[in-house]
Amino acid sequence: MKTQAGIGRRAGALITAAAAVGAVVALPGQTAAAAAGGTAGLSRAAGGAAALSAAAGGAAAGGAVPPYTFDSSAQRVQGAASSSDAVQLKTGQTYRDTLKKNGKVYYRVDLDQQNAYVSVVAVPKAGGKVEYGDGFKVSMQDGSGTECGYQQANFSSSEYTRPLAAYARRIVDADSSTCQRAGAYYVLVERESKASTDDWELEIRYASEPVLKKAGPTELPEVWASGTPGPPAGDPQPRQGGSGVHDATSLTQGEWRSDIRPGQTLFYRVPVDWGQQLFATAELGSSATGDEYIGHALVLSLENPALGHVDENTVSYSGKPSTLALDALRPVAHENRSSYDEATSGMRFAGWYYLSATLNPAMAKEYGDKTVPLTLRVSLRGNAKPGPGYDGDPGQFSVTADDKEAAEKGTSRAQAASGSDSMRVVAAAGIGSGTVLLLGLGAWTLVARRRAA
Repeated sequence: MKTQAGIGRRAGALITAAAAVGAVVALPGQTAAAAAGGTAGLSRAAGGAAALSAAAGGAAAGGAVPPYTFDSSAQRVQGAASSSDAVQLKTGQTYRDTLKKNGKVYYRVDLDQQNAYVSVVAVPKAGGKVEYGDGFKVSMQDGSGTECGYQQANFSSSEYTRPLAAYARRIVDADSSTCQRAGAYYVLVERESKASTDDWELEIRYASEPVLKKAGPTELPEVWASGTPGPPAGDPQPRQGGSGVHDATSLTQGEWRSDIRPGQTLFYRVPVDWGQQLFATAELGSSATGDEYIGHALVLSLENPALGHVDENTVSYSGKPSTLALDALRPVAHENRSSYDEATSGMRFAGWYYLSATLNPAMAKEYGDKTVPLTLRVSLRGNAKPGPGYDGDPGQFSVTADDKEAAEKGTSRAQAASGSDSMRVVAAAGIGSGTVLLLGLGAWTLVARRRAA
């Protein structure tokens, strides 16, 4: 239902944008009503799209837990059983695939002298059963089978399904002799399941990061501010989380209120620039209907701009307010990638960092199948610093003025993409209207000259 609502909103935005430029010009012999017909049709279509969006949104709000929202532009692919048959992935394109229990699939990326990251968001069936250690591994290999970089994601102690994210990587390093040649590299996704027998849906992205113009520092500072700052000032503001990475709700520093249902995962994103530290806490509000103990009632997870896993924490619940906090993380710095600690290594570049919160489905049995108030407190410490000196456009590995504005307004990733599409339609429609205007003026001029003759 959530996906249909997103499609409806996007279609409505595009059609309305086209109709908004309705400059109508009647040619000689054409009535104004006839010339306006196309614009009226666009307006009617916009109204229909708005109705579709409202209907889809209403269905999603009826009580069922919204499913994961996949990127609507994702291309369906089928991972290969052998690297020789692997389908090629391209930057800027999102892909979808299905991974079976204990399955192994290969994909291919062709690399030159750039850092490469291939992320996988695994989405198990909602309400499924999992055990400790269930999860998957994603790795990148060169043509000789040498492993360049990998990450594993699993459910640890929380025995209920939720989306998991991890990435594989290849880093250009002048001091290394492995995985440095240009050519074909292979991404292997392997699932390790004990209890879960359902197929898992995969959302796959490939991102490229430029190398540096000149080598920067590689050693981490021994002293850094690890103390947790006080809570952000101001009262909590309503800002409901999204249902996937694609429609993650943008946040900036502050206190934010959402409603979360048992079994639901909410997604948020926060722009974190070079030199800044991110602190995040999550609080479940109290209940007036019981005091039963629920272990691992809430899981809060953090992923970096390439959707590599950084950190997570969990908290129990017994009807009283319960709060968890992510560990204090180092400021965003290029040299963090030299660390063997996954949380430190994950803070390796600027950009959008993703938070996801999942509520244990067991909450429905003990406290009723209804929403629970969730408060996120986000703090950013430190002033933004210049980047490390990329030899090229950093792309998603930076924080722009538009990113900061989106965070202030709460614009989701999907809404930002839809807005860009709408502006392209407006531009195209404006060009079309201008062409009609010029044609009309030309026709009128020709008629006037003939009458004068």
